[in-house]
Amino acid sequence: MASVKTHFNRRSFLKVTAAGGAGLMLQFSWIPSLAGKSTPEAIEKAFRLNGFIKIATTGEVTIFSPNPEIGQNVKTSMPMIVAEELDVNWESVKVEQAPLNTTLYTRQLAGGSRSIMQGWKGLRMAGATAKHMLKEAAAKKWGVPVSEITAGNSMIHHKKSGKKAGYGELASAASKIKVPDEVQLKNTRDFNIISTSKGNVDAHEIITGKPLFGLDYKREGMLIAMTIHPPAFGMKLKSFDKSKAMSMPGITDVFTINAYKDDYIQGPFDTSAFPELVVVVGKSTWQVMKARKAVEVQWQKFDAYAVKFKSYSGQEETREVPAGLESSEEHFIKLKENGLATAKVARKDGDPERVFKEATKVIERTYTAPFLAHNTMEPMNFFANVTSEKAELVGPVQTPEFMEKTVAERLGMPLDKVDIHMTRMGGGFGRRLYGHFLVEAAVISQKLKAPVKLIYTREDDMTFGNYRPAYHAYYRAALDANNNLIGFHVRAGGIPESPLFENRFPAGAVDNYLAETWETPSNITTGAWRAPRSNFMGGVEQAFLDEVAEAAGKDPIAFRLELLERAGKKPVGSNNDYDPERYAGVLKLVRDKSGWGKTAMGKSRGVGAYYCHNSYVAHVVDLVMENDTPVIEKVYCTADCGIVVNPVAATNMMEGGTVDAIGHSLYSAMTFKDGKPEQQNFDKYKLIRNHNAPRDIEVHFVQNNIDPTGLGEPPFPPVVGALANALYKATGKRYYNQPFMIARQKVT
Repeated sequence: MASVKTHFNRRSFLKVTAAGGAGLMLQFSWIPSLAGKSTPEAIEKAFRLNGFIKIATTGEVTIFSPNPEIGQNVKTSMPMIVAEELDVNWESVKVEQAPLNTTLYTRQLAGGSRSIMQGWKGLRMAGATAKHMLKEAAAKKWGVPVSEITAGNSMIHHKKSGKKAGYGELASAASKIKVPDEVQLKNTRDFNIISTSKGNVDAHEIITGKPLFGLDYKREGMLIAMTIHPPAFGMKLKSFDKSKAMSMPGITDVFTINAYKDDYIQGPFDTSAFPELVVVVGKSTWQVMKARKAVEVQWQKFDAYAVKFKSYSGQEETREVPAGLESSEEHFIKLKENGLATAKVARKDGDPERVFKEATKVIERTYTAPFLAHNTMEPMNFFANVTSEKAELVGPVQTPEFMEKTVAERLGMPLDKVDIHMTRMGGGFGRRLYGHFLVEAAVISQKLKAPVKLIYTREDDMTFGNYRPAYHAYYRAALDANNNLIGFHVRAGGIPESPLFENRFPAGAVDNYLAETWETPSNITTGAWRAPRSNFMGGVEQAFLDEVAEAAGKDPIAFRLELLERAGKKPVGSNNDYDPERYAGVLKLVRDKSGWGKTAMGKSRGVGAYYCHNSYVAHVVDLVMENDTPVIEKVYCTADCGIVVNPVAATNMMEGGTVDAIGHSLYSAMTFKDGKPEQQNFDKYKLIRNHNAPRDIEVHFVQNNIDPTGLGEPPFPPVVGALANALYKATGKRYYNQPFMIARQKVT
């Protein structure tokens, strides 16, 4: 049991209880001045996520989930943490999406697999504080010491007198109790909600088709708007003729907007490929879709320009946007050329140049990956109703807190006049971190002086994206005469960003280590894509380590464990960002669960393990080849994400990330020709189909009492490497270029 400071004061408590009416209502806002800092020290001191509890006199307990629900199940898992410390009967809890409130809440963001990690202590404190006040209210009412009061299953008990009361009976009295300066948190061994599987609180609404998503949202008198953007990156609007479209049924207006003002300093999630757009407005989606085709638009190439933006850390920077109509063939040539050139040194241990000259064996390989689109099942959309008094917006966005500021700036309104309501999202994967579609909806509504819903088609979304960048990595390993790894070199870069993590494994496990990085600018917009950068580096690193293990004549898992043991006992350098013991833990668990080393009749298997987003994951993939196509028979997954809050949800996350990674690495690519995206829908952009998915996935978690971390992204990277290694075992051919099911595979 641990004692924690609540950081509350009476003044703030009175403010929120007054808003709650009858019963007890608590809200929490911890140290908002630390928002934006993400160091471990800052996270430890500042509970960045806020809790919100309402207990009615009827006994109904409502727990609000403050973060956007993107399919990662936080709407269920975060309230479970509150309910645990509150000692409430989970079956009686009502869960609701919290409103956006940047004063009361400090991290209403879905991204980085950090919702549970950063909310953990704050949510526990929320539940424990409410329970303490209920116990004090009971002690005062019954005239007994609070130390003799116990709580459980939504009831308060006094064992000596036999008295008991429900939370609802005490809620009103509890609201008058002073907020404690310090509360006790449970021992993890006493958990009875956390670490038990709870069904998704929205499951019934989802499977019965209830309106939960942004596309479902409607408002009386609402108009429909769609945009027309340039057909190619590197182009902008020249002129347009709306006469034909305006004569069509249901069409009310055609005009242009600029989503961002010329002097606007963009925030970290303001990226937009085409800020100047033609907008078509009408009474129905079908009418607007037809009218868009009747608008005659002229486009022209733009010159190179610079964009000012403010990073997530608040640092102001300038990004150069080059002119030109880019093509994937040219990108691939640039990747290869730049990958061979001298690059910026990001980390250097020992004397790598010397050991590579003296090595008995040197293994060199290069790997590439293309641009990728996010392709959320629910395309971008947002409702906006902007009046002279306020801006009301409703829809799916991962960064409502950031977008609220952007909208206020763009509309010229005070921040407190902008109100964003979060709907459940039909996927995100990083795409909805960038809320340009929300800003466009607000600007359109302001111009129309009417409520409007902006809708992207699948083609709009796929050709107006913030894609996963194209990447390249060159690896080199040096072995001595005893097949020990004595030197390791990675040079990684991309268009337009580098994927390198210079302090990740095997940094720290090799005496002589060199990491280099490079970048090539592009006017094709890119952004965070599930497990940013790790989605490439995790796969290629694990594929390369397999080749090194083979050259050394060692078992792939034993080879990795040998390196991790070295990193644990005698680490090289002090900036290694992983825990060797936990890393080895998931490898040992997947080795044991998969029966690694035993002959699998007719099956080929590969292994991969990776650390990212504060969690450790390992995979073993079993596959067979049928008609030159891999059939994934089974995937074993192990993870160390600390305490698993909701096992069924965590398992779903592991399964989803595994299938997603296998599908994209096998089939998916976004390519460009003369600036135009060559894939505009799923007929050409291949996602994994049901019959391509693994026939079985088995998930296991390392059991410990470490505070939980995230699982939205960590399952993605390592299975790419495990798949590549299994393909090699099945075909005798190494796979260096993603997607794997293309002809451009060769040993380098």
